[in-house]
Amino acid sequence: MLQAFVITLREGLEAFLVVAISLSYLRQSGRSQLAAAVHWGIAVAVAVSLLGGWLLLNAANQEWLDGPLAVLAAVSVSWMIVHMWRSGRRMKGDIEGHLRASSSRAGRGAFLGVFLFTLLMVSREGMETALLLMQLRDTMHLALGALAGVLGAAGLAWLWSRYGHRVNLSLFFQVTAIFLVVFVAQLLIRGVHEMAEQNFLPWSETIHARTESWGPDSPFGHLLTYLLVILPLGWLTIKGLFSKRPVFRPPVPPSIPPAPVTQRSSAH
Repeated sequence: MLQAFVITLREGLEAFLVVAISLSYLRQSGRSQLAAAVHWGIAVAVAVSLLGGWLLLNAANQEWLDGPLAVLAAVSVSWMIVHMWRSGRRMKGDIEGHLRASSSRAGRGAFLGVFLFTLLMVSREGMETALLLMQLRDTMHLALGALAGVLGAAGLAWLWSRYGHRVNLSLFFQVTAIFLVVFVAQLLIRGVHEMAEQNFLPWSETIHARTESWGPDSPFGHLLTYLLVILPLGWLTIKGLFSKRPVFRPPVPPSIPPAPVTQRSSAH
């Protein structure tokens, strides 16, 4: 459940931020008529993500694809971690730059450019989410964790759109990246083990025997599960102690100046 929560929280937040930044930029640049292209892009991206999730679910039922899909998910997560760690602070500027180029065309070209940009960005997050969730097995807890993650992502995106710089997104991406690094280790172990079981690798019998004791029910598997919580909380504690900027700083209400004191003239 925790893994599904963090996956949908992170991926959902990126998707919500793309939408929020896009609509805000179009409104501020006087191109509000292109907001419909963003809405259509979201709708088609959701449909593409659902179709991709259905295809991945059917693929996951094929035993020989278990290992390759787990390794592919690990590579996808690793790329996402590196990308967001390096460019998370420039996310707003990058999105606005792409939108500026897409909406600079005339007429239908601007609509199509904004639509394709939204479709690509949102469907990418949806497909990554589907690929990662396919690696988790507990259906009921997975659904609850995924739903909680989406709601949390919507809440964080709302805070960002409302309070802007007061939300420390950089720290959020750092903490979730540390969590996902441990998740990548779990995916790689599982993927290599399954591929060795299908004799896809050189020395498959030796690799399969060695990784048999690294499963989720082994002491090493339990250690990775504990690290999923301990490492992110440790990093959050360190940043909280030594950083001057919290995850979220509520706005300070404006101070009301005191009413001027009027002196009453005394009658002589």
